[in-house]
Amino acid sequence: MTRVATSWLVYRLTDSPFLLGLTGFAGQIAILFLTPFAGVWVDRWNRHRTLVVTQVLSMLQSLALAALALTGVIKVWEIILLVLLQGAINAFDMPVRQAFVVQMIERREDLGNAIALNSSMVNGARLIGPAVAGMVIASVGEGYCFLLDGLSYMAVIASLLAMRLPPVRPRGERRHLTVEIREGWRYVRESAPIRSVLLFLSLVSLVGMPYTVLMPIFAGKVLHGGPHTLGFLMAAVGLGALAGAISLAMRPNVLGLGRVIVWSASLFGLGLIGLGLSRILWLSMLAVATAGFGMMRHMASSNTILQTIVAEDKRGRVMAYYAMSLQGISPFGSLAAGSLAARLGAPWTMLCGGSLCIAGATWFAWRLPALRRLIRPIYAELGILPPVEETP
Repeated sequence: MTRVATSWLVYRLTDSPFLLGLTGFAGQIAILFLTPFAGVWVDRWNRHRTLVVTQVLSMLQSLALAALALTGVIKVWEIILLVLLQGAINAFDMPVRQAFVVQMIERREDLGNAIALNSSMVNGARLIGPAVAGMVIASVGEGYCFLLDGLSYMAVIASLLAMRLPPVRPRGERRHLTVEIREGWRYVRESAPIRSVLLFLSLVSLVGMPYTVLMPIFAGKVLHGGPHTLGFLMAAVGLGALAGAISLAMRPNVLGLGRVIVWSASLFGLGLIGLGLSRILWLSMLAVATAGFGMMRHMASSNTILQTIVAEDKRGRVMAYYAMSLQGISPFGSLAAGSLAARLGAPWTMLCGGSLCIAGATWFAWRLPALRRLIRPIYAELGILPPVEETP
């Protein structure tokens, strides 16, 4: 709800595609610069307590947005500043949240299902939230979306405090921060499967994910609608993403996720191309639902592979790079998409982004056989595959 309300508020105040892109940039740029440090701290700190802190800070940020919007004094620079603050909080929240998933499950073979079920809940909210946001914005304004968001964190914090978790083993001797950052970077760089998954995810985040920033333009200028139209489009994204997450949750294991990444990214690209070509609401909803389906399967499959093959003592740092690839790169995409949309129009921007996603999927498919050979021994060691027999 807050994401939709923020985009619509900026668009209503400014009527500027560039400022829409700038707001998206501000919300995610902190992730790019802070996540390498956050990853080290996630490997050091108690993940449960860290999550409680990030949720409290997020609640205060949402309530500040609500106070400014409801009193009618909010300015665009205040929105950008508060969105920048939320991005800094997310730089810690995302890697600790991802690393915490493994701490809550007992069997590694259940990891893929756990990640997919978590994605199902997230996208159930993605499905309901935008539709509700459209109605709330049209009825009483954006400020009440921010207020509901801020109040909802109370349930999240209460749920976290109610958890009773087994004690975590100490993570070894702490070294200097920069030493551990270099160690994490070297680990990612020298692992071809991890490196390739993150590179492809970075490409899709750069050229594909900024489509959400341009949604108000499609709702307003391309489809000639209002906040209800924006709510319908975002709900269609959530419906497609929810279907994608549920389909992954039904998979028995992690085998074959490399192919899933290829086809899901291709489907995401086709959905973006369809959005760029459509001028009819139901066709646009079908296109963004397709994009949401492909986007979620790509993200969750990449997450599952990384979480399965990463060494436990590097998990926080690798998931920090995952967060950077997913959301730290996309600010530049948001800024570029806003600038390109101001020059060429939002539809042409979508066509370019979708085509580049498909090109990236072709590259990853070419790399896939070599990556399988490297991942197979890891899967065998974990008991996911039969042991690899050594050639005499």
